[in-house]
Amino acid sequence: MSKKLKKRLYRIIAAAILFVVGMLIKNENIHAAALIAAYVIVGYDVVLKAAKNIKRGKVFDENFLMMVATFGAFGLGDFDEAAAVMLFYQIGELFQAYAVGQSRKSISDLMDIRPDYANIKRDDGSIETVDPEEVAVDDVIVIKAGERVPLDGVILEGHSSLDTSSLTGESAPRDAAEGDAIMSGCINISGLLTVRVTKEYGESTVSKVLDLVENASSKKSTSENFISKFAKYYTPTVVISAVILSIVPPLLISVFGDTGMSFLQLFPNWFKRSLTFLVISCPCALVISIPLSFFGGIGGAAKRGILVKGSNYLEAMAQVDTIVFDKTGTLTKGVFAVESSHPAEGVTEARLIEAAAFAECYSTHPIALSLRKAYGGDVDQSRVSDVTEIAGKGLSAKVDGRLIYAGNKKLMEQIGVTCPDGAEYGTMVYVAEGDRYLGQILINDVVKEDSAKAIKELKSAGIKRTVMLTGDNKAAGEKVGSALGLDEIHTQLLPGDKVELVEKLLESKDEKSRLAFVGDGINDAPVLARADVGIAMGGLGSDAAIEAADIVIMTDEPSKITTAIRIAKKTLGIAKQNTVFALSVKIGVMILGALDKANMWAAVFADVGVAMIAIINSLRALNTKKM
Repeated sequence: MSKKLKKRLYRIIAAAILFVVGMLIKNENIHAAALIAAYVIVGYDVVLKAAKNIKRGKVFDENFLMMVATFGAFGLGDFDEAAAVMLFYQIGELFQAYAVGQSRKSISDLMDIRPDYANIKRDDGSIETVDPEEVAVDDVIVIKAGERVPLDGVILEGHSSLDTSSLTGESAPRDAAEGDAIMSGCINISGLLTVRVTKEYGESTVSKVLDLVENASSKKSTSENFISKFAKYYTPTVVISAVILSIVPPLLISVFGDTGMSFLQLFPNWFKRSLTFLVISCPCALVISIPLSFFGGIGGAAKRGILVKGSNYLEAMAQVDTIVFDKTGTLTKGVFAVESSHPAEGVTEARLIEAAAFAECYSTHPIALSLRKAYGGDVDQSRVSDVTEIAGKGLSAKVDGRLIYAGNKKLMEQIGVTCPDGAEYGTMVYVAEGDRYLGQILINDVVKEDSAKAIKELKSAGIKRTVMLTGDNKAAGEKVGSALGLDEIHTQLLPGDKVELVEKLLESKDEKSRLAFVGDGINDAPVLARADVGIAMGGLGSDAAIEAADIVIMTDEPSKITTAIRIAKKTLGIAKQNTVFALSVKIGVMILGALDKANMWAAVFADVGVAMIAIINSLRALNTKKM
């Protein structure tokens, strides 16, 4: 608890003690003095705020309502009610401040990812500690064990485990070694890393994440906009209504009624009703609990590695029933890997992979990298000689003195080797030793481990339509789409084609429903911006995609989309519950107050009690562990 909250708590405790003392003592003077003292201790700041706001021309707010209602109660001699109303109001304010603090904490925890310094390695080998903003692209920095990674870069030397939980929400550390990309904001757990900087601080992951978090609350949902407009007109309306309630009924009754009572005799009772009406009407529950619900939802999502750029996008996510996916880098890893190998008769799988890996040992092409990875062992380049590239077909090389060919079917035809047809999808590498066919290796883009699970969970979460868009050929696209259980698959698309298809899908959907697009590449940015909700895979996604998106999945896991939908629906549900509950109770008690059927204690419940219940309900949005 902050010092400010502790100070308020101590004031409340002191006022509560004086209030109890005043209620127990029957001597009128001591009774009144104790209650007035309790009121001053707990309510002086409310009165000061009301006075300052009146001076600034901002009359109608909750401070003004509380001041007028309690001053009126004092004027009627109801010292206990005046002190009690202010005491319980401040208890509600304390609870509210604590709740807001808890919601903010889940988001402000992300602020801990901001690096304090960077260790830059100078040309003479010396290390200098500087501000991360002073480091330029291509500078070399050193990150020691236990330090936070200050800027994005590529590891030049070293091996370590990285704690990425601040960015991704994942507790399991990730291994990083020479050649791997590294994101700012992570913590280097063990080894010493030497890193070449690839982005300036302002363009780094940590800077972008902080910017997203800091600006998330600026984009309001429809519910929040409604409450803001509602409060603007609601408060002056109830003040005017209270004035009318205190004057018009006693005036009409004294003139036209047969009670025999004058206006001055009737006025005190109706004035008290108007004061009760004012306390009941205080809009705290609505003004605080609705934004708090969305703030809690954004904070809960951040804990799970999902960054939401505004509560309006969280609200839209709750209404999504169509999700369109890019394939490469979104549903698949966007990296080549050996999917299967088919050795010829009399050739082992190990022999086939070894021949291809050694023949491709000097190449940096992704296909060559995937072959060497499938081989698994160290490729001894001294065993390889006479490497010759055959344009558009493949290459030849001598491995242990034997001539090995690796390439496409055209290469096999050129050297006169007969081989079977390959698969219609993916990349097929044919391998031969001299004029002997060794076999073929299928290389394909790897589907992410949780993509199938993601599609299944989206269906169970109420998503009616899943669509995949890809520039790949029909066979490759349909293989991935069918395996994952997608409803529609569109292949061989250019970036412009993707925009056109999304436009058509937007036109065909229901007005109340929303369409989300999930992508990660530069060519996805226009579609991300056009969709109702743009979702970017942030871990490996391009800067353009992350900038254009409304929601960023920091873990690159498609299954987190379902988590985002569940959090959004829960948050929207809580906001609606608070709105209906607060309005229903307030309107009901206001009517009872106007009819003299509700006293100041009922007014306290309708104001502070309803606000506290709504705030407690709002805090449920922070709990996202089971989503």
